Amino acid sequence: MNEHDIRQFIKKTCSNNRISCENVFRISEELGISKKEIGQILNELDIKIHSCQIGCFK
Repeated sequence: MNEHDIRQFIKKTCSNNRISCENVFRISEELGISKKEIGQILNELDIKIHSCQIGCFK
């Protein structure tokens, strides 16, 4: 899967430019890419993480 496809997949998973931490972990596992890489893409797309599993994001 190329970066464009990854971006589209992430956008479809989001609601109101927000994504849960749980979904970030799931996408990382499902697509075989690091959480750090997903985080960078989320920053570029201005998508915020919510419901953090360790309490960092609300």
